[in-house]
Amino acid sequence: MSGKLARLRGPNNEGLLVAVIIVVVVAMALASPAFFSPSTFFALVRSSMVPLVFALGVLLVLISGGIDVSFPAIAIFAAYATVKWLLEAGLDPSPVVVFIIAMTVGGLLGLLNGVVIARFRLPTLIVTLGTQSIFKGVLIAYIGSVYIASADLPTPINDLSGAHLVEVSGGGYLHFMIIPVAIVTVLIALMLKRTMFGRSIYAIGGDTEAARRVGIRVVRTQVWLYVLVGSLAAFGGLTFVILGRNANPQSLVGIELDIIAAVVLGGASIFGGRGSVLGTVLGVVLVQLINNNLVLLGIPSTWQRATVGVLLLLGVSVQALGASRGRRRPVVVAPKEAAT
Repeated sequence: MSGKLARLRGPNNEGLLVAVIIVVVVAMALASPAFFSPSTFFALVRSSMVPLVFALGVLLVLISGGIDVSFPAIAIFAAYATVKWLLEAGLDPSPVVVFIIAMTVGGLLGLLNGVVIARFRLPTLIVTLGTQSIFKGVLIAYIGSVYIASADLPTPINDLSGAHLVEVSGGGYLHFMIIPVAIVTVLIALMLKRTMFGRSIYAIGGDTEAARRVGIRVVRTQVWLYVLVGSLAAFGGLTFVILGRNANPQSLVGIELDIIAAVVLGGASIFGGRGSVLGTVLGVVLVQLINNNLVLLGIPSTWQRATVGVLLLLGVSVQALGASRGRRRPVVVAPKEAAT
């Protein structure tokens, strides 16, 4: 019985998270029968896209044993700089080229994080706190501080802003960007499960010294990891500009708590070595459900930040409880093994 419950719970508490999401959905549906509607579903998907991309980057860093708070600064730096450069150059390249430019900028900023963290073995939180301030300062001082409205955005971004995959009359729409976001999510999941690079990230997060002794090039892996995370942040930043139909260098301030809470709720260990893409997706959905529909449960929206903070504490507590039970579990030795 306990084995079946453990399988239902999942390796990273994904089953438990599904149960919590079902309870929240039922509670919201009882509070407001209009909750079950296409517009609510499309709004949830739309609001989850950008946080999911950021959460995938945070997941990779947490698995490797670090923590990154610079991703919002990288995201808006890369997106805003790309938009500004395209406007000044008078270019209207294809959307794919626009994403490549933004992700290259994000990758270079991530490279700075990776080199400092891996080469000098400094705490990831301190390094990313410092680079976050540097990126924001350089963006405002040298790139621009002017709000760019929808009418002034480059044509490829404007075209993507109005691209709908599904549209229901009177029931909202599903934005086209769900396709590239879904592709990126699947690619990250495959990378973690099927590639040596993904396994190396888990190994480094589990025990860096042990990973080094078995032949994993820790420094190189960490540097490429932060380049990838920077590119992901840029992808999320440009998606944010496309969905919001504006470019504002002051955007994305203070979203770190929501993203980290979602990833931790999804089962990623803050001590490294554990986490899954499925759990991260569920964590993002839960946080967005609560952020978007808190009022339906009769809770004022002013309590939104406090609610996310409570969720983060619950996620960490569940991890600590699981780790404590693991340490107390007795080791059973097979009779033959014991005899030898």
